[in-house]
Amino acid sequence: MIVTARGPAQTLPGLAVTAGAALAATAVAWVVPSLNASTVAVALGAVAVNVRLIAPWMRPGLDLAAKQLLRIAVVLLGLQLSLPQLRQIGGAGLGVVAVTVAVTFLGTQLLARMLRLRRALGLLVATGFAICGASAIAAMRPVANGDDDDTAVSVALVTLCGSLAIIVLPLLRTPLGLDYHAFGSWTGASVHDVGQTVATANRVGHGALEPAVVVKLTRVVLLAPLVALVATVRRRDESVAQPAPVPGFVLAFLGAIVIRSTGLLPSGVLDGAHDVQQALLTAALFALGTGISWRVLRRAGGRPMLLGLLAWVLVAAVAYAGVRVAAA
Repeated sequence: MIVTARGPAQTLPGLAVTAGAALAATAVAWVVPSLNASTVAVALGAVAVNVRLIAPWMRPGLDLAAKQLLRIAVVLLGLQLSLPQLRQIGGAGLGVVAVTVAVTFLGTQLLARMLRLRRALGLLVATGFAICGASAIAAMRPVANGDDDDTAVSVALVTLCGSLAIIVLPLLRTPLGLDYHAFGSWTGASVHDVGQTVATANRVGHGALEPAVVVKLTRVVLLAPLVALVATVRRRDESVAQPAPVPGFVLAFLGAIVIRSTGLLPSGVLDGAHDVQQALLTAALFALGTGISWRVLRRAGGRPMLLGLLAWVLVAAVAYAGVRVAAA
């Protein structure tokens, strides 16, 4: 899985820094339960690079963590999903998820085009908001053919808006007339990262967490088909000089779902895989956070921020409408 031309002597220092930051992020999330380690890790990385704590000798290890460790985390995420979970939310719930993902994915790219943003940036932002935040961005990145700045800006946007959702969405439950179960479904259909989804539902409690997690993980199941579809379309697009096939780690993610669905893996193995996945994701997001410098954000301008906010409103509005229609 890990293929790099850099030797251990180059990558180990940066990996050590990444591991320490991941532990710090996990400790902060443990002390402050309203935060999740992934969000803290991105914030720590952004702060570190902007106060110039990231030295050049750290870069090889940070680059390895941001790309390869995140890919391994995506594969292990598949072991949290199983096909029988789709039956738990029923046909109406599946319809809500499918429509929300499709409208958010296509609508966000349309908004990016209207704002005259790069195609790759629009695709990455659309994938992150439609599916599962930074993990989805990592899966789509090889297909999107974007650069490091596109990835950094996309991760910053989904992290910011997902963190805002933890605060804002619970305040809207009563005004929007949602009971606890419906609120959980809305949260699962609209919040980006799995950890952010759990944090948002936990703030409300009263049975909101279970539907939130089930609906959210159902969205995640659509990650591999979405990447495969985009890769197929881009291969047929003559304007793409070197079309990328479906990334191997995305296929491995799909295989992990199939393995989990067989029921052959004991609960201890699944629990261990979950812990490893969370640790790798936290480490990788710290490394990705170190790419979010003020220089990058200034160069990107205000239009990507506007795109992120519009995409956040879009996914929340479509998911809300779907939940209300499904409950009617």
